Order: sequence, then structure tokens, then C-alpha cells
Amino acid sequence: MLTFTIAPTDHCRSVESFLRNILPAAPLPYLKKLVKSGHIAVNGIPAAADALLRLSDTVTLKESARTRQFLSGRRPELDILYEDQWIIAFNKEPGMPVHRAAEVDSRNLVEIGIRMVTERGGIGKLRPVNRLDRGTSGVIITAKSAVAAAMFGRLVQDEGLDKLYLALVAGRLPEEGCITVPLEGKEAETRYRLLVRGEKESFVAVRPRTGRMHQIRQHFRLIGHAVLGDRRYGGRPLPGYAGIALHSFRTRLTHPSTGAILAILAPLPSWLLDSIRSLAGASFDDVIRSLPDIP
Repeated sequence: MLTFTIAPTDHCRSVESFLRNILPAAPLPYLKKLVKSGHIAVNGIPAAADALLRLSDTVTLKESARTRQFLSGRRPELDILYEDQWIIAFNKEPGMPVHRAAEVDSRNLVEIGIRMVTERGGIGKLRPVNRLDRGTSGVIITAKSAVAAAMFGRLVQDEGLDKLYLALVAGRLPEEGCITVPLEGKEAETRYRLLVRGEKESFVAVRPRTGRMHQIRQHFRLIGHAVLGDRRYGGRPLPGYAGIALHSFRTRLTHPSTGAILAILAPLPSWLLDSIRSLAGASFDDVIRSLPDIP
């Protein structure tokens, strides 16, 4: 039996996503078979593929010759959070562009994702359903086909995506707030809730109720609490960190094909976790454990 203890970098990851990371060479049908046969358990109880792993959970996996063959100490180049026949959702790393950008090298999420799909025998093109700025990390959904792109594109246009972000911003914020400053002459609304307050910065949960360009970044700048690392909007530089301290943590949607409610969560980058640990001190574990339950 193989045993793993869930660390902060895997907190809020689904069981299937965890299996993808520890068995990167395994085909998806094999991973689904492990789950369906009850070969993976969380805290001693057989787990479903979409079960959410939490800090300090104990995960056990039945060991076999084939499982040992797929084990690898190296995680995939892109972190897959969810996949079905229609979409793949990735946990985008900070500083990575979604598409090829003229001013940087060719390393971008879409091209790497297509290569990963091709290497395991798939074909096609990945089309982003939602957008994330280059500096922002977290959930990004890509469609596997033109049909899927049209279907999910209509969903985004008609209903939008229910998105929760986590951010480190400058200064001491109140317990909660709502920013309603118009952007580019259009109505814009951003709500936030304080999670941890330090002497010089605050860790907050953020829900944009509208979808304006750079809405969260602009709104926090306008109230004098810029996102850390966001130099475009007045944020303090973060030496050695490729992105900004803004993470797309949870995306909820109604699957347009199945009607199922999907909640896709993205574990936080190591740098952001370290920063929260410094800010929260002894209450770090409690803060991290509370993240999946933010309403």
C-alpha cells in the first residue's frame, strides 16, 4: 500500500487530479479504474474521483506492478485539475501566458497543453473558455473541440462563471467590502472578504460580480490597496516571483452538456502559501483549511 499525506500544495485538489500528479504516465481510463475499483482511499474510506483532498488527509493507494510502473517523482508540465470529453481545466502557474506572446518565448499554456494531449495519443486544438492575465495563477478552462468551445462560450456569455479569487493586497483592509467604481464607463462590482490582516498587507477572498478587463487589479488600486506584484497598477514588486499575488481559486459552472454543477478548485502556488504562512503565523493551517468553505 502506498501512503501519502496531503501538503498545502495539494490542498483542495480532487482525487483524480492528485492521481494525475503522482502517476503522470498513466492513461486516464486507468486512473478512473483505480477509483471505481476502490483502490484509492482518503482517511481509510474509498474515495470518488471528484472528492476534495484537504490539508493533512491521508491518501492510500493499492500498490501493484502497473502502478509502480507509472509512479514518477516528476509532475506533469501542466497541472490538470479536471478533464472530461469536452474540456480540460488547468492550474495555470504565475507568469505563464495562455497564448504565445510576441515579447516572450514560446512557452505558453495552450501549446504545452496541446503537446501533452498529443503525447498521450489525442488530437485536436485547445481553446480557452475563460481568460487569465499572464501574472494571475489558477483555474483556466480549455475546450477540446470547436463544438465544446461554442457550447462553453455560450455558457460564459449567457450566465458567466462563478469565480472566487484569493489575493494579497497592500495595507490593512476592513472585514469586508464592495467596490463599485465604474471601469471604462461601465458598471463594475467587486466584493471582498478579509481572511488575514497583517501590519502592511491583507489576504482576501474576492468575488468579481462583473467581468471588466483587469477588474480586480484596477479596483484594488483605486481604493489604495494594490495587488502585490502588480506593478502595472501600483503594486509593490515581488523579486523572484514571476506573477502577481492574485489566484483564481474556485470556478463554478453548470456543465452545458451534462447539467452537472462543476466546482473546480486550484491549489495555491508555493510562493503565495509561504507568504500567507508568514502573515498568518500559528493560524496558517486554520486559514488554509477554511478556503474551500468560503461562501
